[in-house]
Amino acid sequence: MRLKTSLLKEPKHRELVSCIGWTTADELYSCSDDHQILRWNLLTSETSLVVKLPDSFYPIDLHWFPKTVGGKKQTSAEVFVLTSSDGKFHLASKTGRIEKSVEAHKGAVLAGRWNHDGTALVTAGEDGQIKNWSKSGMLRSTLATQASPVYSVAWGPDSERILYTSGRHLVIKPLQPSVKVIQWKAHDGVILKVDWNSVNDLILSGGEDCKYKVWDSFGRLLYCSLSHDYPVTSLSWAPDGEVFAVGSFNTLRLCDKTGVRNVMNDAVDVLEFRDRVIKASLAFGHLVVATSLQCYIYNTKNWNTPLIFDLKEGTVSLILQAERHALLVDGAGLYIFSYEGRLISSPKFPGMRADVLNAQCVSLSNDTFAIRDKSDEKVILLFDALTGKSLGDGKSLTHKMEVVEIALDQCGPSTERKIALIDKNRDLYLTSVRYLGREPKICKIGSMIHSMAWNNAANILCGVQDSQFTVWYYPSTVFIDKELLPKTLYTKDGSEFGHTPHILSYVDTKVRLRQRDGSLLYTSVPPYAAFLHEFSSSARWEDALRLCRFAKKDSLWACLAAMAIANRELTTAEMAYAAIRELPRVHYINFIKQQPSKESSLAHLLLFSGQVQEAEATLLQAGLLYQAIQVNIDLFNWQRALELAVKHKTHVDTVLAYREKFLQTFGRKESNKRFLQYAKGVEVDWDKIQAKIEMELAKEREKAANASVKSGVAQRR
Repeated sequence: MRLKTSLLKEPKHRELVSCIGWTTADELYSCSDDHQILRWNLLTSETSLVVKLPDSFYPIDLHWFPKTVGGKKQTSAEVFVLTSSDGKFHLASKTGRIEKSVEAHKGAVLAGRWNHDGTALVTAGEDGQIKNWSKSGMLRSTLATQASPVYSVAWGPDSERILYTSGRHLVIKPLQPSVKVIQWKAHDGVILKVDWNSVNDLILSGGEDCKYKVWDSFGRLLYCSLSHDYPVTSLSWAPDGEVFAVGSFNTLRLCDKTGVRNVMNDAVDVLEFRDRVIKASLAFGHLVVATSLQCYIYNTKNWNTPLIFDLKEGTVSLILQAERHALLVDGAGLYIFSYEGRLISSPKFPGMRADVLNAQCVSLSNDTFAIRDKSDEKVILLFDALTGKSLGDGKSLTHKMEVVEIALDQCGPSTERKIALIDKNRDLYLTSVRYLGREPKICKIGSMIHSMAWNNAANILCGVQDSQFTVWYYPSTVFIDKELLPKTLYTKDGSEFGHTPHILSYVDTKVRLRQRDGSLLYTSVPPYAAFLHEFSSSARWEDALRLCRFAKKDSLWACLAAMAIANRELTTAEMAYAAIRELPRVHYINFIKQQPSKESSLAHLLLFSGQVQEAEATLLQAGLLYQAIQVNIDLFNWQRALELAVKHKTHVDTVLAYREKFLQTFGRKESNKRFLQYAKGVEVDWDKIQAKIEMELAKEREKAANASVKSGVAQRR
């Protein structure tokens, strides 16, 4: 991206232009000390006079009412607030008619800003006061009073806090009086302008010390520019929070740029468009470009014949790509298009605010679309990408803390789709997307994670973790063998990336990162894990074993062990666990292989992964009552074991016998009333119990043998 500037031969305004405001991507309004409000159309390059203001009216600040609230266009979005030097602010219509004028401050009203949901207006004045007003212009409260003028003010993303200047300091003031105010010295000169982005929650400030700075919402400095020649008098975030513009005397800065180059043969293609390019995205072999009127989809193998379709609005703020389709976000909604230009779906949900979405709170895969709920940031809404309907009967995924970033994995079947999320504590969690009515199991896999990204061709996750770069070769290990997860990681020193870099992409073996100063960095990841994923998905276990023997890395053996357990490939799992010296697990796998039936083997595999309830349900469904009871005895889940025995009227004596043996081992006496009750009426005879157990196991073996014979006969037929 770059700035394109031009100067008119004859200026349309005769005096200083004090403020401007965009209505759409191609239309803006400007106010000047010549007392005129002009409308500029960038498509036709036409400029028209909206209204001639009185000669005593000198405008200072202009801000349009939010365009969409709760996903719906607002008729009041045709209104803007205009502040002036006479201490008033004015609510004006798009036609220039002054709907209402309000005496607000003593001295000039230096700033006026609507909050993000359009329910309140804040003004700051030369008299040092900050005031909160209703939508109709009624005074609600005076939020702060200070001795020096307040030059700039901005709303927080939640519309519950305001940021304002106080000389060389910045102040974050919550609307609730009981909440603590945050104040810090930000510049060496008077601060002239601030902006607070609602998408990335970052703060911009610029002042008379000729510097501009980026802060987080706790007042921690993230970036400081060099000292320039002149004071910074204006600055603003792009709505999506990806870039920002900074203005000073005769200077305008924008810190970002993009280009298209074929690195295989160094060929350069220049793509020209009829209209202004607003957004572009290159991934999965396709380039998606949004202009102010149309969307262009290029296949990277053919740059000559793009697919072109018209856009409803020319304000595309976000483009996300998956292997089979792309998501476009504009002010009106969310749209998923195929790479043939066909609209696949348009997900909708109550309170949808498309204008505040960014790549951190939205994620797309071939079959699933996920979005963090703006109204409750602990909630992640899940949709079927092909139909736009909610997953799980409309149920959402709820985390225990506010979520700051989400990402769906890109490979494998939809039934195994996983989502990674980073919460406010910077902890990284993984959970399944399609949990089919059951409560989702959300497992923590990392801490102090600043940024993350999934690989494009395998379900491998990378992240910047504190001061190191970490790759989770097989994140799903946490659901299979949690203790094995640390052995599946690849780590390297991350100090070369600077402070909290942001991961832009993870393609094949290359990870692209952006530092806080905007520079790009690349790092590589060994390719072996991706090959292992490929061999596992195609059941090429011999190839997987050969790869691990060649690479001689414990991390790969650990991944193979987890993959083999997930696919019930016990022989491979046994060899992989043996290679990393996990002998207890090798013995347990041998025990699983010796089980008399497939149902018993499956149940113990589920136990191996910690899925106790699923294991018990599998045994009960197969009619293996003794095995289900014995599983609970082995886990010392005595209450459940007795409950099953009593319910099915079998093996009550078995439970009592094992319970008595357990208590004797630890030198304790029975105190449980229920066990005491049944002990009075049930005789414990170990010989009878052993005979009954042997009979149950013999029945299970016979049943399994008969099933095997029937299966063989059916196959021969």
